[in-house]
Amino acid sequence: MAVSGAARIGVWTVAVVAGVVSAGLIVALVVNPDMADRTASVTGAIVGLAAFVLAVITLVRSSGTGGGAGGGRRVRAGRGGIAAGGNITGNAIGDRSKVVGPPTQAGTAAASGQDTDVRAARDGLAAGGDVTDNAIGDDSERR
Repeated sequence: MAVSGAARIGVWTVAVVAGVVSAGLIVALVVNPDMADRTASVTGAIVGLAAFVLAVITLVRSSGTGGGAGGGRRVRAGRGGIAAGGNITGNAIGDRSKVVGPPTQAGTAAASGQDTDVRAARDGLAAGGDVTDNAIGDDSERR
């Protein structure tokens, strides 16, 4: 999954800060080894605390959006995209698409209670289950 937006800024910020701190510790080691030892200990404690806080925030956010103890279903589609949390069967999808013939019986449904994370990118198609017997795309036809 690609990192974008605020997450990308956060990753770059952490990378720059880590580089600056590393360079500072190397300089401190050359200038005064005793001070570098203490500085590295304090820096390690601060980084450990920051990692702990980040882990707690991440756990709270992910459990808050899951919809309960069993997790949840997340279905997202980008601009022009189509996403379904289950099966996509016997459909005409797209401009000027047609379905010809009797309707198709749907297959078995996705397991209920199972977490499903479905994401269709821009102009994409994604399903949490089977994609069968469809007319997909411009001027397509299922007979």
